[in-house]
Amino acid sequence: MPRPLDIACLQTRPRPDFRSALDEALPLAEAAAKAGADILFLPEYCGGLKTEGPAITPPSAPEEEHPFLREMQRFARARKLWINLGSIAVDGRDGRIINRGLMLDDTGAIRGRYDKINMFDIQLSETEVFRESEYVSPGSRAVIHDTPFARIGHTICYDLRFPELFRRLAQAGADILICPAAFTRKTGEAHWHVLNRARAIETTRFVISACAIGPVPGGGECYGHSLVVSPWGEVLSDGGTLPGVVQARIDLDAVAKAQARIPSLTHDRPFSLPGSSQRSVA
Repeated sequence: MPRPLDIACLQTRPRPDFRSALDEALPLAEAAAKAGADILFLPEYCGGLKTEGPAITPPSAPEEEHPFLREMQRFARARKLWINLGSIAVDGRDGRIINRGLMLDDTGAIRGRYDKINMFDIQLSETEVFRESEYVSPGSRAVIHDTPFARIGHTICYDLRFPELFRRLAQAGADILICPAAFTRKTGEAHWHVLNRARAIETTRFVISACAIGPVPGGGECYGHSLVVSPWGEVLSDGGTLPGVVQARIDLDAVAKAQARIPSLTHDRPFSLPGSSQRSVA
């Protein structure tokens, strides 16, 4: 029997503060709820994002009093919806923030947290320099959210370039892999679609990636094109270049069917690297 799931990605614009981020997200969340979504997915830094030169400086607060989180919890409770906050900026203990994703259940309770592991420390050009690790404290633990619909592996943005993380999440039982993002326009145009499709094909899992769209206050631009990709690598929905709701109905039985056709997740073998006697087992 098919196992349908109605999902919605909210393709929001980067906003410089909590209030404007809520004003951006809540109308889209309401529209998705009215359209019958079972679960909502928001982008990375959906609670606010801005930059100061090379610095990523999103508005942040302690988790227990975070204004964006509290309002989205109220919305989840009022609409009886599960909501994945792709990530918000939470105050850390070492002066840096934590880039934290959260899963909210239909009572507004927090059912899971994921702190972004891989830091976006790159130099795209002489003027485009990003040093996320200077301002963000990295996580160290992979996370799968257990929901009534599916087991959902959580990654964030730059994690998309680390296929081993996706493979391990799939092997640990995730049916869906998510990668909320604020992907830059430059890297998005070159790599966004192919990376999302590759992660789905490699793992035979659905990949759902809500991505912010448009200019970042202070400098930079997000790519948009929020994606829903099937376990066979087909793009089921593409959010394009405007803010809005990206909806799709997926059949979770497609995961087992794709894995039965190409069961590569069960075919790992040990191997040695040149010049080393150490072995690696995926």
